[in-house]
Amino acid sequence: MAGAFGWNTSFPSMKGYNIIGKINMTVIKTNNNGQQKRFFLNKPIYFWVRLILGIIFALASIDKIIHPAAFAKAVYNYQILPDTLINLTAIILPWLELILGIFLILGLWLPGAVLLSNILLVTFFGALVFNLVRGLDIQCGCFIISQETTSNLSMCWYVIRDGIFLLLGLYLLSHIFSGKRKALTTSMKNQL
Repeated sequence: MAGAFGWNTSFPSMKGYNIIGKINMTVIKTNNNGQQKRFFLNKPIYFWVRLILGIIFALASIDKIIHPAAFAKAVYNYQILPDTLINLTAIILPWLELILGIFLILGLWLPGAVLLSNILLVTFFGALVFNLVRGLDIQCGCFIISQETTSNLSMCWYVIRDGIFLLLGLYLLSHIFSGKRKALTTSMKNQL
């Protein structure tokens, strides 16, 4: 079995979307009969960013869905929401994260999924920064909340990590809505 890898980065335009970069990886495999099969991992960067954010949202939701009481305690520790909304948030938020993660992974209802994901990311980032400024060093409750261990990670790490997630989300948001605006502008020009 032989394999050849070719990396090509280019700046093409695709379906009305301006793509900042594109990864073009071709894998050629030869079977026992000497026949070659080509496998292409030729996806734009926004595809990989969408996939990564979808996986992050889906993975973040699993432990929260399994352990809603522990997640409710994590939400309470932020000391932002009134007590009456903590349990409701602990039940609804993980399912929303899971649904948004699945939508992002599968590419379903992208404008809405990307917009709602960004609203959540801004909210999470804001809550972390708010508690960092207040001097509270709480456990994030982002991925694994069922373990009662104290985390060695500081709030600064959580802010940096969620800032990176937010930048990825904003990239998707700008990509989705700039493409829609360009498609609308092109459509209006064609009608004139």
